[in-house]
Parts: sequence; C-alpha cells; structure tokens
Amino acid sequence: MNKLHIKKGDTVYVNSGDDKGKTGKVLKVLVKEGRAIVDGINLVSKSAKPSAKYPQGGIIKQEASVHISNLNVVDAKTNKPTRIGRRKSSEGTLVRYSKKSGEEI
Repeated sequence: MNKLHIKKGDTVYVNSGDDKGKTGKVLKVLVKEGRAIVDGINLVSKSAKPSAKYPQGGIIKQEASVHISNLNVVDAKTNKPTRIGRRKSSEGTLVRYSKKSGEEI
C-alpha cells in the first residue's frame, strides 16, 4: 500500500471532472479505495426515507468520493495547487513539503 499525498483536513484543488477548478477541505480519506471525500465537491442526490435525522425524508445532496489522482494539495503560501514531496525534518521525522514553495505542510 502506497502512502497518499492527501490527509484529512487538507485544502485540495480538483484537477479534473465536473468540479474541475474548485477547492475544498478533505473530510475523509478512503485509503483502501484510493479516494477522498471533499467538502462541497462531487455532490450527488440521495433519496432518504423519513427518519429521526431527516423527519421529512426526500432528496438529500451529499458528497461522493473523488479519486486521489484528481486532487492536488493547495499551497498555503502561494494559494495555488502544488505537488507534494517528503523529506526528513531536523527532528528526524518524515514531513510533507510543497514542491512549489519548498515550505512544510
């Protein structure tokens, strides 16, 4: 299993698909499937029966997963999408860094 360049809480840019060009925050990463759920991206309609959570029922919009290859992390310094690299920090731990600005994420 490969390490993923995206983690929960990252702000990501969508490279391709219906939501190309949009950004959002990662809510959940599905490691085995290689997919992520991003806030406000890839919305699908789901029919719901009336329940305690949805007393009216009806059609609900919710986020569906997006393949990780279609996402890039947004660099905090430049506010643009960037590729991610890994290097050892001064403490000897592995940290992610932006290949665009060189800063740690």
